[in-house]
Amino acid sequence: MEENNKSTLKVSKIRDGIVIDHIDHGKALKVLSTLGISGGEEFTVSVLMNVKSKTMNSFKDVVKIERRVLKKVELDRISLVSPGATINIIKNFEIERKFKVEIPDSIIGIVKCSNQNCISNNKEPVSAEFRVESKNPLILRCVYCDRTMIQPEICHKI
Repeated sequence: MEENNKSTLKVSKIRDGIVIDHIDHGKALKVLSTLGISGGEEFTVSVLMNVKSKTMNSFKDVVKIERRVLKKVELDRISLVSPGATINIIKNFEIERKFKVEIPDSIIGIVKCSNQNCISNNKEPVSAEFRVESKNPLILRCVYCDRTMIQPEICHKI
């Protein structure tokens, strides 16, 4: 796609909140879903999808959320959906802090096991728990039933 300065639309800056950048293209809506954002909230959310990325040499998605702070569990969810995502903390229109999400070594209570017979899916008082076998490509192994899951399954089970 050729860029033309006359037709470029820019998304305005946010005063305070977060910008989730370098989301794998096509995953912005899943990121919003994992954060529990449906559009009925009382803050502005900007979603850019399939934006040309200079650093990724491909396309990316970007999400801007005003007046929002991320919890550790939310960062972990984002890392499972888009391991290369970057978080920008915005204060008074400026980037206060910038960092890449990190996939934790173990995942507890975020992803459901894809094995329907797993003890974590059978009304037992245990949360699903996974060890990260590989971060690239992303592979999780259930500590209860030993089932492995890859990224498409993981995104579906968050």
